[in-house]
Amino acid sequence: MTTRQPDRESRLAWLLDHHRRPRHRGRLPEPDVSMTGGNPECGDVITVDIRTGRGEDRIVEMAFVGTGCTLSQAAASIVAERVNRDRPSFEEIGQLPFEELLDLIGRDITMHRPRCATLALGVLKAALQRHAMDRKLQAAGYSTEQIKALRSEP
Repeated sequence: MTTRQPDRESRLAWLLDHHRRPRHRGRLPEPDVSMTGGNPECGDVITVDIRTGRGEDRIVEMAFVGTGCTLSQAAASIVAERVNRDRPSFEEIGQLPFEELLDLIGRDITMHRPRCATLALGVLKAALQRHAMDRKLQAAGYSTEQIKALRSEP
């Protein structure tokens, strides 16, 4: 049995719905990691907050805020919705190819702006890399305050 792919019109309607009614938009109080990234070509900016499972390498909650084009903001909502639904492991996110997100949204829609479509996923992956580095620094004896100072964070 073959699964019928949604047509372009359906995918566009889905994207517009995510843009108009973004899922998980906002900031998490006291996230384990917060990461901001942007697309200098068009000015899109996304900040991703994640909360991780204590004692496990899994995302249990994600939220985002951002500004930019319809595609970047809708894609951030789609990523956040899926992360909050599936609660993926760090490894699953790390291995998730950007191409899979482009296929989900539709290559015909993203072909001229793949960076807009994949910005949120890239920021999420970077947040997990930061989290991994923070864990290594903590294991080496650095405090949260010392780690923030190393990064020049407030």
